[in-house]
Amino acid sequence: MIDLHYVATANGLKIVIALEEMDLPYTVTDYPLFEGKHLTREFRQLNPNNKLPVIVDTEPAFGGGPLPVFETGAILIYLAEKSGKFLPADPRQRMVALQWLVWQVAGHGPMNGQAHHFIRYAPEGQDYGIQRYRKEVLRLLNVLEYRLSESEYLTSEYSVADMAVWPWVQGSSLIDVDVAAFPAVNRWSETILQRPAVIRAISGEKTAVPDHYMQKRAKLTPEQWSNTFGDKMHGAATLK
Repeated sequence: MIDLHYVATANGLKIVIALEEMDLPYTVTDYPLFEGKHLTREFRQLNPNNKLPVIVDTEPAFGGGPLPVFETGAILIYLAEKSGKFLPADPRQRMVALQWLVWQVAGHGPMNGQAHHFIRYAPEGQDYGIQRYRKEVLRLLNVLEYRLSESEYLTSEYSVADMAVWPWVQGSSLIDVDVAAFPAVNRWSETILQRPAVIRAISGEKTAVPDHYMQKRAKLTPEQWSNTFGDKMHGAATLK
């Protein structure tokens, strides 16, 4: 059994999609986005970085008791190896998939995250940050377009790399980026959207993204800001 510590964001959705695609049994503990329930000493035992999502495999194949895994790239590789699915067996294609997975977690995700922060959450007057990160999102979409113009998926077959990239692409309209301007990306995105496991993930009672997470200009209370971007979030790094 996989215990999923979840927040209904693009990063959380990556893992739900993988679990559904791999047909792995799992439970969901939901952490509302702005409440800071993961900023505790207890949660830090699962992830020293106090970030979501995290999985706990209660029965790892190699024994030794429950195993927590944090960081979405590591989680996706772990689940692919546990299930034997969605990471190509061919060494060359496996390396292609791993490269695109690392591209997503090292650059694509963080740059999109910064764009969402400056456009949707930061105080008004952040013109430089808005322009800097929206341009970087567009640059990365051009990289994705280049790849998907020559391949149906990021590697020769649908893989954890696609599962990692897809949820972030779905949020593009929230930062005023039109994916329709990228025909190959749009084709790939629509193809994945039709997959039954993806439909289950995005419509699940415990995993669907709530409407109030999708507002283009969010208004946070001081407590919500502290939990998400401010003193309480930073203070979690000092918990013993």
